[in-house]
Amino acid sequence: MPEASPSDFSTCDFCDIHKGDVTGAFRVLPPVFRCLGGISRFAGPVSTVKCHEDNTLVKAAVDSPGLGRVLVVDGGGSLRRALVGGNLAAAAARNGWAGIVVDGCVRDVAELEAAAVGIRALALMPLPTEKRNEGQRDVAVQIQGVWVRPGDWLYADADGIVVSANALTA
Repeated sequence: MPEASPSDFSTCDFCDIHKGDVTGAFRVLPPVFRCLGGISRFAGPVSTVKCHEDNTLVKAAVDSPGLGRVLVVDGGGSLRRALVGGNLAAAAARNGWAGIVVDGCVRDVAELEAAAVGIRALALMPLPTEKRNEGQRDVAVQIQGVWVRPGDWLYADADGIVVSANALTA
């Protein structure tokens, strides 16, 4: 069977197929993320950034070729600063990122909705980050208690977000 593309998968179907997984290869993120980007369904291999109220590495990531990947940002669930805004969403779309999942906040909602990239985040916050050049890139992160690793596959649609150690088939 071919790998699921962003237009032909269902996270519900994946959950039906993998609900008995005891290996930890298939994970479901909690239903706490809001859909805020211009694309509501997206999928791709994962790249990660771990940062706290400093989006320096997020900017560096979206300014690089996305190659259809999904950027997963571990912002520690902070609701105090926005890690992604309209400029970064536009850069992600321009550079070929399929989506961005932020365990934290984003801002510039009208610009996010206009960007041709999927975006999920906990909430909106107009306050930008401080630039301290801190954080880590392409490391295993915990997003709302669920491990996500570089190279995992992430699938997001209207029903939720699932992560798998391998690409899934529709």
